[in-house]
Amino acid sequence: MTAPAPTFRRRSSGRHLRDRAFELTALACTLIGLVVLAALVLDVLVDGLPRLSWQFLTSFPSRKPEEAGVLSALVGSIWLMVLTAVFAFPIGLATAVYLEEYAEPGRLQQLIEINIANLAGVPSIIYGLLGLEIFVRIMQPITGGRSVLAGSLTMALLVMPIVIIAAREAIRAVPDSLRLGGLALGATRWQVVRTLVLPSALPGVLTGTILALARAVGETAPLITMGALTFIAFLPEFGPEGLQSPFTVLPIQIFNWVSRPQAGFHVNAAAGIVVLLALLLAMNAAAVLLRNRYQTRRTG
Repeated sequence: MTAPAPTFRRRSSGRHLRDRAFELTALACTLIGLVVLAALVLDVLVDGLPRLSWQFLTSFPSRKPEEAGVLSALVGSIWLMVLTAVFAFPIGLATAVYLEEYAEPGRLQQLIEINIANLAGVPSIIYGLLGLEIFVRIMQPITGGRSVLAGSLTMALLVMPIVIIAAREAIRAVPDSLRLGGLALGATRWQVVRTLVLPSALPGVLTGTILALARAVGETAPLITMGALTFIAFLPEFGPEGLQSPFTVLPIQIFNWVSRPQAGFHVNAAAGIVVLLALLLAMNAAAVLLRNRYQTRRTG
């Protein structure tokens, strides 16, 4: 027997009301988060924008807040991110290609996937302790101790699980018909991967890598743990010798200024946050531009 029409309408109306209530609750939670974020950003902009100037961007830190700048921290952040990408991108991409294109289903593959997923959720300070022991102490003759090379290797470990996961998703999104067509034409598996799969997956891979680096550029705990400095009044040499130089980054410089009692340093910290936000927005914009460019090239 079927339910009477009025009963069916009441049940349908009840489900509609619950769906509408859940939609409004989710919207309210989203708006609360956006409002809080907008308030924080507005407060930082009000405090920091008047302090921003070319002199602030090209000056070294100083004990006098009106003379302090972010040059060494800004250059250190950029250099650290470049080296992190150099180490994390090829290893992460090669791991993703192996897991998606070559690894046979079995316990080994499951073990690798479980470990990668677990590493993506490990607190960042654990990577700092690992970098302190391996890259700073054990590999001290190579890295030079508490150097930009040791910091970039530590950050590469931090972002590598995210790069691997993003690269795997991008490779998995490539249709199997593309692979089968290449194999049907007589290409080897590596030729199919190199000429068909990787070019198609490259937009997603680059986007995931840049977003992972954007997360790393704001990390402070692992770098403080492994010994990044809070005051550097020089730029490291641009060469192999500079890889073993001490370094600092924007989050550490901001943390140092916030911890000081003078109000002038708090204004400098707000200006440094604005610079860090600009760097993050530039990296996110680069991810979007690269994705759109390669997608247009592939479809054009």
